[in-house]
Amino acid sequence: MNKPKQSKGPRERDFTAGLVNGASCSYVGTTGEVSLDQRIMAMAQDIAGDQDACLLAEMMTTAVRITRGPISGGDYKMMNRALKEMQIAHEIFASFRGGRKVAVFGSARTPADDPEYLTAVDFSKRMLAEGFMTITGAGPGIMAAGNEGAGRENSFGLNISLPFEASANAFIAGNEKLIDFNFFFTRKLSFVKEADAAVAFPGGFGTMDEIFEALTLIQTGKATVYPIVLIDAKGGNYWKDWEEFVKTQLLSNKLISETDFALFKVTDCVDEAIEEIVSFYKVFHSYRYVGDQLVIRLNEAISENSLAALNKDFADIVKSGEIVQRGALEEEANEEDLAELPRVVLRHKRRDFGRLRMLIDAINESK
Repeated sequence: MNKPKQSKGPRERDFTAGLVNGASCSYVGTTGEVSLDQRIMAMAQDIAGDQDACLLAEMMTTAVRITRGPISGGDYKMMNRALKEMQIAHEIFASFRGGRKVAVFGSARTPADDPEYLTAVDFSKRMLAEGFMTITGAGPGIMAAGNEGAGRENSFGLNISLPFEASANAFIAGNEKLIDFNFFFTRKLSFVKEADAAVAFPGGFGTMDEIFEALTLIQTGKATVYPIVLIDAKGGNYWKDWEEFVKTQLLSNKLISETDFALFKVTDCVDEAIEEIVSFYKVFHSYRYVGDQLVIRLNEAISENSLAALNKDFADIVKSGEIVQRGALEEEANEEDLAELPRVVLRHKRRDFGRLRMLIDAINESK
Protein backbone atom coordinates (compact mmCIF):
# COMPACT_ATOMS: atom_id res chain seq x y z
CA MET A 1 0.00 0.00 0.00
CA ASN A 2 1.51 3.32 -1.09
CA LYS A 3 2.08 5.87 1.65
CA PRO A 4 2.89 9.48 0.69
CA LYS A 5 5.98 10.98 2.22
CA GLN A 6 5.34 13.90 4.55
CA SER A 7 4.55 17.16 2.78
CA LYS A 8 3.07 19.38 5.42
CA GLY A 9 0.89 22.40 4.77
CA PRO A 10 -0.95 24.73 7.14
CA ARG A 11 -3.74 23.26 9.22
CA GLU A 12 -5.54 26.62 9.04
CA ARG A 13 -7.45 26.23 5.77
CA ASP A 14 -8.99 29.67 5.44
CA PHE A 15 -8.55 29.86 1.69
CA THR A 16 -8.78 33.67 1.79
CA ALA A 17 -5.31 33.56 3.42
CA GLY A 18 -6.34 33.52 7.05
CA LEU A 19 -7.21 37.14 7.77
CA VAL A 20 -6.98 37.38 11.56
CA ASN A 21 -10.12 38.56 13.32
CA GLY A 22 -9.88 41.16 16.04
CA ALA A 23 -10.71 40.39 19.64
CA SER A 24 -13.88 42.51 19.50
CA CYS A 25 -17.27 40.96 18.69
CA SER A 26 -18.53 44.25 17.24
CA TYR A 27 -19.08 42.65 13.81
CA VAL A 28 -21.65 40.13 15.10
CA GLY A 29 -24.75 42.24 14.46
CA THR A 30 -28.07 41.96 16.21
CA THR A 31 -31.35 40.09 16.02
CA GLY A 32 -33.14 43.27 17.05
CA GLU A 33 -33.64 42.00 20.60
CA VAL A 34 -30.96 42.72 23.18
CA SER A 35 -32.00 39.84 25.45
CA LEU A 36 -31.90 37.37 22.56
CA ASP A 37 -28.49 38.68 21.45
CA GLN A 38 -27.21 38.05 24.97
CA ARG A 39 -28.64 34.51 25.04
CA ILE A 40 -27.07 33.74 21.67
CA MET A 41 -23.64 35.01 22.78
CA ALA A 42 -23.83 33.03 26.03
CA MET A 43 -24.74 29.88 24.10
CA ALA A 44 -21.93 30.49 21.56
CA GLN A 45 -19.38 30.91 24.34
CA ASP A 46 -20.60 27.75 26.03
CA ILE A 47 -20.37 25.73 22.80
CA ALA A 48 -17.29 27.17 21.09
CA GLY A 49 -15.24 28.76 23.85
CA ASP A 50 -13.76 32.24 23.66
CA GLN A 51 -11.73 31.79 20.46
CA ASP A 52 -14.61 31.14 18.03
CA ALA A 53 -17.59 32.37 20.04
CA CYS A 54 -17.98 35.59 18.06
CA LEU A 55 -18.07 33.77 14.72
CA LEU A 56 -20.58 31.20 15.99
CA ALA A 57 -22.73 33.98 17.47
CA GLU A 58 -22.67 35.75 14.11
CA MET A 59 -23.83 32.57 12.32
CA MET A 60 -26.64 32.05 14.84
CA THR A 61 -27.69 35.70 14.62
CA THR A 62 -27.75 35.50 10.83
CA ALA A 63 -29.96 32.40 10.99
CA VAL A 64 -32.42 34.18 13.28
CA ARG A 65 -32.50 37.24 11.02
CA ILE A 66 -33.25 34.99 8.02
CA THR A 67 -36.35 33.64 9.76
CA ARG A 68 -37.63 37.18 10.30
CA GLY A 69 -37.45 38.23 6.70
CA PRO A 70 -39.45 37.33 3.59
CA ILE A 71 -38.13 33.83 2.90
CA SER A 72 -39.62 30.89 1.01
CA GLY A 73 -39.41 27.21 1.81
CA GLY A 74 -37.10 26.78 -1.17
CA ASP A 75 -34.71 29.41 0.19
CA TYR A 76 -34.69 27.66 3.56
CA LYS A 77 -33.85 24.34 1.93
CA MET A 78 -31.07 25.83 -0.21
CA MET A 79 -29.35 27.61 2.71
CA ASN A 80 -29.67 24.58 4.97
CA ARG A 81 -28.38 22.17 2.31
CA ALA A 82 -25.43 24.42 1.46
CA LEU A 83 -24.39 24.74 5.12
CA LYS A 84 -24.74 20.98 5.66
CA GLU A 85 -22.59 20.23 2.60
CA MET A 86 -19.87 22.57 3.88
CA GLN A 87 -20.07 20.96 7.33
CA ILE A 88 -19.77 17.42 5.93
CA ALA A 89 -16.84 18.38 3.69
CA HIS A 90 -15.12 20.06 6.63
CA GLU A 91 -15.46 16.97 8.82
CA ILE A 92 -14.03 14.67 6.15
CA PHE A 93 -11.08 16.90 5.23
CA ALA A 94 -10.32 17.83 8.87
CA SER A 95 -8.52 14.55 9.55
CA PHE A 96 -6.15 15.24 6.68
CA ARG A 97 -5.37 18.89 7.40
CA GLY A 98 -1.70 19.68 7.13
CA GLY A 99 -1.15 17.21 4.27
CA ARG A 100 -0.65 18.62 0.79
CA LYS A 101 -3.29 17.87 -1.86
CA VAL A 102 -3.63 18.48 -5.60
CA ALA A 103 -6.98 18.91 -7.37
CA VAL A 104 -7.25 17.12 -10.72
CA PHE A 105 -9.77 18.34 -13.30
CA GLY A 106 -10.61 17.06 -16.79
CA SER A 107 -13.24 15.49 -18.98
CA ALA A 108 -15.58 12.77 -17.72
CA ARG A 109 -15.68 11.43 -21.29
CA THR A 110 -12.00 10.54 -21.72
CA PRO A 111 -11.67 6.75 -22.29
CA ALA A 112 -9.29 4.69 -20.18
CA ASP A 113 -6.98 3.92 -23.13
CA ASP A 114 -6.62 7.59 -24.15
CA PRO A 115 -3.14 9.17 -23.82
CA GLU A 116 -4.65 11.92 -21.65
CA TYR A 117 -6.12 9.34 -19.24
CA LEU A 118 -2.82 7.50 -18.99
CA THR A 119 -0.98 10.78 -18.44
CA ALA A 120 -3.37 11.69 -15.60
CA VAL A 121 -2.79 8.29 -13.94
CA ASP A 122 0.97 8.77 -14.19
CA PHE A 123 0.77 12.32 -12.85
CA SER A 124 -1.30 11.42 -9.76
CA LYS A 125 0.83 8.38 -9.00
CA ARG A 126 4.00 10.46 -9.11
CA MET A 127 2.48 13.28 -7.09
CA LEU A 128 1.70 10.72 -4.39
CA ALA A 129 5.41 9.91 -4.27
CA GLU A 130 5.99 13.63 -3.66
CA GLY A 131 3.61 13.60 -0.70
CA PHE A 132 0.43 14.94 -2.36
CA MET A 133 -2.98 13.33 -2.06
CA THR A 134 -5.41 13.78 -4.99
CA ILE A 135 -8.85 15.43 -5.06
CA THR A 136 -11.10 14.77 -8.07
CA GLY A 137 -14.74 15.20 -8.98
CA ALA A 138 -15.21 11.43 -8.42
CA GLY A 139 -16.65 10.79 -11.88
CA PRO A 140 -15.35 8.79 -14.86
CA GLY A 141 -12.71 9.84 -17.38
CA ILE A 142 -9.88 12.04 -16.11
CA MET A 143 -11.41 12.05 -12.63
CA ALA A 144 -11.16 8.25 -12.48
CA ALA A 145 -7.58 8.49 -13.75
CA GLY A 146 -6.65 10.83 -10.90
CA ASN A 147 -8.15 8.49 -8.31
CA GLU A 148 -6.57 5.46 -9.96
CA GLY A 149 -3.10 7.01 -9.89
CA ALA A 150 -3.32 8.13 -6.26
CA GLY A 151 -5.12 5.00 -5.04
CA ARG A 152 -8.15 4.80 -2.74
CA GLU A 153 -6.24 5.51 0.45
CA ASN A 154 -4.85 8.78 -0.86
CA SER A 155 -7.86 10.01 -2.88
CA PHE A 156 -10.81 12.28 -2.26
CA GLY A 157 -13.89 12.36 -4.50
CA LEU A 158 -16.21 15.36 -4.63
CA ASN A 159 -19.21 13.95 -6.46
CA ILE A 160 -21.92 16.20 -7.90
CA SER A 161 -25.50 14.93 -8.10
CA LEU A 162 -26.57 15.05 -11.76
CA PRO A 163 -29.16 13.20 -13.83
CA PHE A 164 -26.20 11.80 -15.81
CA GLU A 165 -22.45 11.18 -15.22
CA ALA A 166 -23.17 11.17 -11.48
CA SER A 167 -21.93 7.76 -10.38
CA ALA A 168 -18.65 7.68 -8.50
CA ASN A 169 -15.87 5.88 -10.34
CA ALA A 170 -14.71 2.44 -9.18
CA PHE A 171 -11.51 3.83 -7.63
CA ILE A 172 -13.35 6.05 -5.11
CA ALA A 173 -16.84 4.49 -4.83
CA GLY A 174 -17.63 3.49 -1.26
CA ASN A 175 -14.64 5.36 0.11
CA GLU A 176 -15.09 7.34 3.33
CA LYS A 177 -13.47 10.29 1.53
CA LEU A 178 -16.22 10.40 -1.11
CA ILE A 179 -18.47 13.44 -0.60
CA ASP A 180 -21.79 14.00 -2.40
CA PHE A 181 -22.74 17.57 -3.31
CA ASN A 182 -26.02 18.94 -4.57
CA PHE A 183 -24.59 22.38 -5.39
CA PHE A 184 -21.69 23.17 -7.67
CA PHE A 185 -20.77 26.22 -5.58
CA THR A 186 -20.22 24.25 -2.36
CA ARG A 187 -18.30 21.61 -4.31
CA LYS A 188 -16.06 24.21 -5.95
CA LEU A 189 -15.48 25.82 -2.56
CA SER A 190 -14.03 22.54 -1.29
CA PHE A 191 -11.82 22.18 -4.37
CA VAL A 192 -10.32 25.65 -3.92
CA LYS A 193 -10.21 25.61 -0.13
CA GLU A 194 -8.61 22.19 0.37
CA ALA A 195 -6.15 22.00 -2.53
CA ASP A 196 -2.53 23.18 -2.52
CA ALA A 197 -2.36 23.04 -6.32
CA ALA A 198 -4.69 22.41 -9.25
CA VAL A 199 -4.04 20.66 -12.55
CA ALA A 200 -6.35 20.32 -15.51
CA PHE A 201 -6.30 17.93 -18.40
CA PRO A 202 -8.42 18.59 -21.52
CA GLY A 203 -12.12 18.80 -20.75
CA GLY A 204 -15.42 20.48 -21.54
CA PHE A 205 -17.45 23.29 -19.98
CA GLY A 206 -16.94 21.94 -16.47
CA THR A 207 -13.16 21.90 -16.79
CA MET A 208 -13.17 25.43 -18.22
CA ASP A 209 -15.43 26.55 -15.38
CA GLU A 210 -13.18 25.06 -12.70
CA ILE A 211 -9.97 26.53 -14.12
CA PHE A 212 -11.42 30.00 -14.76
CA GLU A 213 -12.96 29.93 -11.28
CA ALA A 214 -9.59 29.18 -9.67
CA LEU A 215 -7.81 31.79 -11.81
CA THR A 216 -10.45 34.43 -11.05
CA LEU A 217 -10.35 33.82 -7.30
CA ILE A 218 -6.56 33.97 -7.20
CA GLN A 219 -6.30 36.96 -9.57
CA THR A 220 -8.69 38.95 -7.38
CA GLY A 221 -7.14 37.90 -4.07
CA LYS A 222 -10.21 35.92 -2.98
CA ALA A 223 -8.19 32.71 -2.73
CA THR A 224 -4.57 32.09 -1.84
CA VAL A 225 -2.04 31.82 -4.64
CA TYR A 226 -1.15 28.24 -5.53
CA PRO A 227 0.18 26.48 -8.66
CA ILE A 228 -2.23 25.93 -11.54
CA VAL A 229 -0.88 23.61 -14.24
CA LEU A 230 -2.67 22.83 -17.50
CA ILE A 231 -1.45 19.50 -18.88
CA ASP A 232 -1.70 18.10 -22.40
CA ALA A 233 -0.70 14.56 -23.24
CA LYS A 234 2.69 14.54 -24.95
CA GLY A 235 2.34 16.41 -28.25
CA GLY A 236 -1.21 17.56 -27.48
CA ASN A 237 -2.34 21.13 -28.19
CA TYR A 238 -5.58 21.60 -26.21
CA TRP A 239 -4.08 23.90 -23.57
CA LYS A 240 -1.57 25.40 -25.98
CA ASP A 241 -4.49 26.59 -28.12
CA TRP A 242 -6.29 27.81 -25.00
CA GLU A 243 -3.22 29.83 -23.97
CA GLU A 244 -3.01 31.32 -27.46
CA PHE A 245 -6.65 32.42 -27.18
CA VAL A 246 -5.90 34.03 -23.81
CA LYS A 247 -2.99 35.91 -25.38
CA THR A 248 -4.67 37.01 -28.59
CA GLN A 249 -8.06 37.90 -27.12
CA LEU A 250 -7.72 38.65 -23.39
CA LEU A 251 -4.21 40.10 -23.22
CA SER A 252 -4.21 41.86 -26.60
CA ASN A 253 -7.49 43.58 -25.74
CA LYS A 254 -6.10 44.56 -22.31
CA LEU A 255 -8.69 42.49 -20.48
CA ILE A 256 -5.98 40.92 -18.31
CA SER A 257 -2.42 41.87 -17.37
CA GLU A 258 0.85 40.37 -18.56
CA THR A 259 1.61 39.34 -14.99
CA ASP A 260 -1.55 37.17 -14.90
CA PHE A 261 0.38 34.63 -16.97
CA ALA A 262 2.47 33.93 -13.86
CA LEU A 263 -0.65 32.37 -12.31
CA PHE A 264 -0.65 29.28 -14.55
CA LYS A 265 1.63 27.02 -16.57
CA VAL A 266 0.88 25.09 -19.76
CA THR A 267 2.91 21.96 -20.48
CA ASP A 268 2.77 18.51 -22.08
CA CYS A 269 5.54 17.18 -19.83
CA VAL A 270 4.61 15.41 -16.58
CA ASP A 271 8.08 16.03 -15.15
CA GLU A 272 7.67 19.75 -15.74
CA ALA A 273 4.18 19.75 -14.21
CA ILE A 274 5.40 18.02 -11.07
CA GLU A 275 8.39 20.34 -10.75
CA GLU A 276 6.11 23.38 -11.05
CA ILE A 277 4.11 22.23 -8.02
CA VAL A 278 6.84 20.74 -5.85
CA SER A 279 9.25 23.66 -6.33
CA PHE A 280 6.50 26.09 -5.27
CA TYR A 281 6.77 24.66 -1.74
CA LYS A 282 10.58 24.41 -1.69
CA VAL A 283 11.22 27.48 0.50
CA PHE A 284 7.72 28.97 0.57
CA HIS A 285 5.34 27.29 3.01
CA SER A 286 2.12 29.35 3.20
CA TYR A 287 0.84 32.83 3.88
CA ARG A 288 -1.87 34.71 5.72
CA TYR A 289 -2.84 38.33 6.31
CA VAL A 290 -2.66 40.04 9.70
CA GLY A 291 -4.32 43.42 9.20
CA ASP A 292 -2.54 44.97 6.21
CA GLN A 293 0.52 42.80 6.71
CA LEU A 294 1.16 39.82 4.45
CA VAL A 295 2.97 37.17 6.48
CA ILE A 296 4.77 34.64 4.28
CA ARG A 297 5.89 31.57 6.21
CA LEU A 298 9.08 29.88 4.98
CA ASN A 299 10.48 26.37 5.34
CA GLU A 300 13.90 27.95 5.85
CA ALA A 301 15.25 31.46 6.31
CA ILE A 302 16.60 33.37 3.30
CA SER A 303 19.88 35.26 3.24
CA GLU A 304 20.26 39.01 3.76
CA ASN A 305 21.33 39.34 0.13
CA SER A 306 18.17 37.58 -1.03
CA LEU A 307 16.05 39.81 1.20
CA ALA A 308 17.73 42.91 -0.27
CA ALA A 309 16.98 41.58 -3.77
CA LEU A 310 13.30 41.11 -2.88
CA ASN A 311 13.10 44.71 -1.65
CA LYS A 312 14.70 45.93 -4.87
CA ASP A 313 12.67 43.81 -7.29
CA PHE A 314 9.23 43.87 -5.63
CA ALA A 315 8.92 47.39 -4.22
CA ASP A 316 5.94 47.88 -6.57
CA ILE A 317 3.69 45.56 -4.50
CA VAL A 318 4.70 46.99 -1.11
CA LYS A 319 2.27 49.59 0.22
CA SER A 320 4.72 51.13 2.67
CA GLY A 321 7.94 50.27 4.47
CA GLU A 322 10.14 47.35 3.48
CA ILE A 323 10.01 43.58 3.21
CA VAL A 324 11.47 42.23 6.46
CA GLN A 325 12.39 38.79 7.77
CA ARG A 326 11.28 37.92 11.28
CA GLY A 327 9.61 35.33 13.50
CA ALA A 328 5.91 34.69 14.04
CA LEU A 329 3.58 37.58 14.82
CA GLU A 330 1.67 37.54 18.08
CA GLU A 331 -1.59 37.33 16.13
CA GLU A 332 -0.53 33.97 14.66
CA ALA A 333 -0.64 32.26 18.05
CA ASN A 334 -3.54 30.04 16.91
CA GLU A 335 -1.16 28.14 14.59
CA GLU A 336 1.30 26.72 17.10
CA ASP A 337 2.60 24.07 14.69
CA LEU A 338 3.95 26.85 12.43
CA ALA A 339 5.38 29.01 15.20
CA GLU A 340 9.02 28.10 14.56
CA LEU A 341 8.97 28.87 10.83
CA PRO A 342 10.76 32.06 9.73
CA ARG A 343 8.64 34.76 8.09
CA VAL A 344 8.93 37.35 5.35
CA VAL A 345 6.52 40.18 6.13
CA LEU A 346 5.38 43.12 4.01
CA ARG A 347 2.52 45.57 3.79
CA HIS A 348 0.95 44.28 0.63
CA LYS A 349 -1.04 46.41 -1.82
CA ARG A 350 -3.38 43.44 -2.35
CA ARG A 351 -3.53 43.75 -6.10
CA ASP A 352 -1.66 42.23 -9.05
CA PHE A 353 -1.48 38.74 -7.57
CA GLY A 354 0.57 37.61 -10.54
CA ARG A 355 3.35 39.71 -9.03
CA LEU A 356 2.77 38.02 -5.68
CA ARG A 357 3.25 34.66 -7.43
CA MET A 358 6.48 36.06 -8.90
CA LEU A 359 7.59 37.11 -5.40
CA ILE A 360 6.98 33.56 -4.14
CA ASP A 361 8.98 32.19 -7.08
CA ALA A 362 11.84 34.58 -6.22
CA ILE A 363 11.76 33.39 -2.59
CA ASN A 364 11.99 29.79 -3.77
CA GLU A 365 15.03 30.68 -5.86
CA SER A 366 16.75 32.45 -2.95
CA LYS A 367 20.20 31.34 -1.89
